[in-house]
Amino acid sequence: MAALADRELLIKVWETHPKALSPFVTVDHKKIGARYLVTAFLFFLAGGIEALVMRTQLALPENRLLDPETYNQLFSMHGTTMIFLFATPILSGFGNYVVPLMLGARDMAFPRLNAFTYWVFLFSGLFIYASFLIGSAPDGGWFAYTPLSGKAASPGPGLDFWALGLVLLGISTTAGALNFIVSILKVRAPGMSVDRLPLFIWNVLVTALAVIFALPALTLACLLLELDRNFGTHFFDPAAGGSALLWQHLFWFFGHPDVYIIFLPAVGIVSSVVPVFSRRPMVGHTFVALATVTTGVLSFGVWLHHMFATGLPPIALSFFGVVTTLIAVPAGVQIIAWITTMWSGRPVWRTPLMFAAGFIVLFLIGGLTGVMFAVVPFDQQITDSYFVVAHFHYVLFGGAVFPIFAGLYYWLPKMTGRLMNDRFGQVNFWLMFTGFNLTFMPMHIVGMLGMPRRVYTYPTGLGWDGTNLAETVGAFLLGVGILAFIANFLWSLKAGEPAGPNPWFANTLEWATSSPPEDYNFEVMPTVAGRDPLWDTHDELGRPILARPRALQRETLGTELLEAIPQNVLNMPQDTPLPFVLAFCLAVLFVGLLLQQIALCLLAGLASIVVVGAWLWPGKEAQA
Repeated sequence: MAALADRELLIKVWETHPKALSPFVTVDHKKIGARYLVTAFLFFLAGGIEALVMRTQLALPENRLLDPETYNQLFSMHGTTMIFLFATPILSGFGNYVVPLMLGARDMAFPRLNAFTYWVFLFSGLFIYASFLIGSAPDGGWFAYTPLSGKAASPGPGLDFWALGLVLLGISTTAGALNFIVSILKVRAPGMSVDRLPLFIWNVLVTALAVIFALPALTLACLLLELDRNFGTHFFDPAAGGSALLWQHLFWFFGHPDVYIIFLPAVGIVSSVVPVFSRRPMVGHTFVALATVTTGVLSFGVWLHHMFATGLPPIALSFFGVVTTLIAVPAGVQIIAWITTMWSGRPVWRTPLMFAAGFIVLFLIGGLTGVMFAVVPFDQQITDSYFVVAHFHYVLFGGAVFPIFAGLYYWLPKMTGRLMNDRFGQVNFWLMFTGFNLTFMPMHIVGMLGMPRRVYTYPTGLGWDGTNLAETVGAFLLGVGILAFIANFLWSLKAGEPAGPNPWFANTLEWATSSPPEDYNFEVMPTVAGRDPLWDTHDELGRPILARPRALQRETLGTELLEAIPQNVLNMPQDTPLPFVLAFCLAVLFVGLLLQQIALCLLAGLASIVVVGAWLWPGKEAQA
């Protein structure tokens, strides 16, 4: 009876009350994570539609479906959407949902900041896509090279939408990274020392640290670009003493770590899926964790390989060529660990493992072509060709999207309480795997034959016709595979088999909760004594810590940095509209900057300060 009373009290304290405004006030990490997943997936569909339109244009030589300006806008928005509005946010969605559960906590360290990051992400995406409404979407590529992104070459407001939108999005990404770092370091279950952290947690932690160091370069670059475009400065104007290469240095100092900011959480998903479906602990757990950290560090030393054809000094090219080769080593360590784990285990070929294995194959292909770019003369021959497009998609679509789908099939039963159809899931996998290779493998060939990227059409008779048609067929097959996933997901919501707490017989703490988890996650805080808590029979799951809330207050446990020894009880905030209101005020501020309306900027800035003051005003609950 006491346990039942405690459970009812926890429900009362932690539930989000079903009011009309509840979507705008909740700070529950699970609801926020689910919103990230849904919103990012919708942007993924938008970016996919843009890609299909482009592939239709390129299916035949001298096609006239699109004019050059529209094509430029589509490939710019496709890249921007997939990199900034899909890949990073959807992996943040997994992190928001899974990390506190995997840590044995009841929420993130800063729940209100967590809600704020989602709203800023949503408003930044809507801000960038609003450019379509006035017929002036960004047209300078997702990399916006100067001088093509300057006012002379792109006089419309499209690049202003792009630059300001990314600055706004950077606020969300940075705040989210800080929240992940503090949560991982300070709200772990007792006994979850650093050497027992799940590999997914290691990958999220390294990714968050990379964001903190890489993102300021992009923010600075976007601000300088806005000053050049609208206020007469000349940071990127060689005629006035600036440098067009300065943009490339700033952008790629962010851009190449960003490849790993996307890749590392995806790798963490694979490291979660492989041991569960191989029915054995991860081989080389410590070495895989060290490889993750090494990859994060080395990712800051390879940005110049995007600039091998810009005339930089040979000594610099040699250094970055060596580091570009070296960064393949930690990736190889992880691949060996995954393959060895499957080889020495008893693999159960369910859909999550199939997507994880497909990722290993595709990323290996992309990694091999990536090492080829370390050879400077080769890089100079194929730079800005479709060979680069092929490599890029093998390491990012193959290296991120396939793990994302593995993660969706793996964790959606935990989120929805229902299993997806495994047979239909395998059809989904083969459609996507076949469609992907049919789309991007021929691009290696057409790139070697000289087809440059970012061209909206091409003449016949160059040997490109058949490969481009095959690529377009593959793109539509890939699209059918994604539609199959959507159909499977919608079917599972209505008729899927009940999942139960742990349908995969998995090893980490999120599977110790109900499916879907209660608002409070854990009735009592778990205590762990190994890397695989649900497989280690000596773990003391269920030690009665924080079973009954004190004074009807939301609480979680604060632990010591290295050994996760309990230190204190942390009060967590109640539901509040302040994150939504602050994000909305910031969005209005950036609209004012776009329109160059000083009065609107001042009004929105003042409102933001007032909201921050209310956020930080001392009260009975923790200000988080």
